[in-house]
Amino acid sequence: MKNSVLKGILGAVAVAGVAMVAKKAIERKKTIKGILGEYGITEKSPFGLADKIREMDEDQYQELKGKLKEEFASSCCCKKGTMCEA
Repeated sequence: MKNSVLKGILGAVAVAGVAMVAKKAIERKKTIKGILGEYGITEKSPFGLADKIREMDEDQYQELKGKLKEEFASSCCCKKGTMCEA
């Protein structure tokens, strides 16, 4: 009896963990899509995305790069909104 209850609890925790990871992935995808949409990039393939980035001028590229770094900076040692130097 104990094993089946324990398995049920572990299964529920696993399902909740998978749901949290999926939610975070969906949020990141929306964020990336929004940032790229600001620059008129609608390509879905990596090669098409790279071509669009190559067509950008240097200022646009640096601005895009800064936005992506700011949004996805590691939060282990820095607060969101501040830039960490590698």
